[in-house]
Amino acid sequence: MTKSIVFILALGIMCASFIQLSKPLVTEPEKVFNQYCSGCHGEKIEAFVDRTWKHGTSKEQIVASITNGYTDLGMPAWKGVVNVKNVNLLADEITKYIGKVNEYKVSNKPTSNIFKSENMTVSLDTIATGFESPWGFAQLPDGNFLITDRVGVLYLVDSKRNKTIITNVPKVLAEGQGGLLDIELHPNYAENGWIYLSYSKFKEENNEKLTTTAIVRGKIRNNELTEVQEIFEAAPYTKTKHHFGSRIKFDKKGYLYFTVGERGMEKEFPQSTENDNGKVHRLNDDGSVPKDNPFFGKDKSKQSIYSYGHRNPQGLALNPTTGEIWENEHGPRGGDEINVIKKGANYGWPVISYGINYDGKPITDISKKEGMEQPETYFTPSIAPSGMVFVNSDKYPAWKNSILVGSLRFNYLDRSIMKGNKITGHEKLLVNIGRMRNIEMGKDGYLYVGIENPGMVFRLLPVK
Repeated sequence: MTKSIVFILALGIMCASFIQLSKPLVTEPEKVFNQYCSGCHGEKIEAFVDRTWKHGTSKEQIVASITNGYTDLGMPAWKGVVNVKNVNLLADEITKYIGKVNEYKVSNKPTSNIFKSENMTVSLDTIATGFESPWGFAQLPDGNFLITDRVGVLYLVDSKRNKTIITNVPKVLAEGQGGLLDIELHPNYAENGWIYLSYSKFKEENNEKLTTTAIVRGKIRNNELTEVQEIFEAAPYTKTKHHFGSRIKFDKKGYLYFTVGERGMEKEFPQSTENDNGKVHRLNDDGSVPKDNPFFGKDKSKQSIYSYGHRNPQGLALNPTTGEIWENEHGPRGGDEINVIKKGANYGWPVISYGINYDGKPITDISKKEGMEQPETYFTPSIAPSGMVFVNSDKYPAWKNSILVGSLRFNYLDRSIMKGNKITGHEKLLVNIGRMRNIEMGKDGYLYVGIENPGMVFRLLPVK
């Protein structure tokens, strides 16, 4: 073998070794976090610790939280699933970042306000800041904005970016995933002034707080919500504080659709039409039940149900071309879905699923069954979808007729590419923007996104 060949081989080995060594090393606690925790808490431990801690920050307290869980808040108990050694490794890693929270704190804004996709570039125009979680968004005819913050505050944001609190909104339980959630304007808002809010309603029984999803409507006068009417209250109440669902959307005929999650109780609720949980509902704008609803007049069935067998639907959108209502919902570990909502249809949860449980155990051994709907597309691993809109504005020619869905887990915007009425592919937009809670189309034809921790709302401005 010549010296030159030996040299080339040696150089290749050295380069391969350098490439291998230059890859970021994934530590053992990071592996455990990615396997069991990232589905709910996001991909980065350092971002996860930038939060308010309710159950203590000492290693012993964190070990107890991981081991025993808080199932009513959606936190599984990992005892018997994650071994004691790995629980301690996780606790050590988490406490390491808590001690340096300012060093690892999530930035107050993305590192750049310019985002390039395959065929479009957009810049971020900051509409408002200072939220915890800007859950719902609506643009008024005068161009101002109504934005809900999950903590229980409704804001009016004017053209100069001033925030004014709207008083007299319903009292909410801002615990777990609950709070003040979505907002929607009546299709004839300019004439009648009605706005609709979804929220986590609560009551106390035997010194315990019980919660549910409720819908109210009202009118804003002098920065106060007036003429407040409750038009829906899901039954039954539960002691759990997660999976409220809560997206609201009107269709072209003026029917009001909204989602209610299965409240983390998949065995009890989604497959029965005798309760309101794990469902998409349809009402008239005044809260009355349309007589052509699929379960109208049927004994014991809840009259407002339009479809059932859902897990936790946090996206709802009107297809402007077909007039159909589309929905997205959280799976467990994998199996997030996008569905076309059909009258009286069963979407299968938890009988069929493309996901597995958080502890890695199967939920079901089938993903298809006769009489149960298949999703238009599903995500594995889970992206934790929230917010959803069809792009029908000429301001975004490369994205027009696409579906946009926010990802809480991976901090980006998913573009579902459409051919006719079918999803044919996906593109990642606004990568690393932050935990994306909402995406909406404004009356001005611009797209608006809301991100969490810190909570901010941006307008997406096309860059030529």
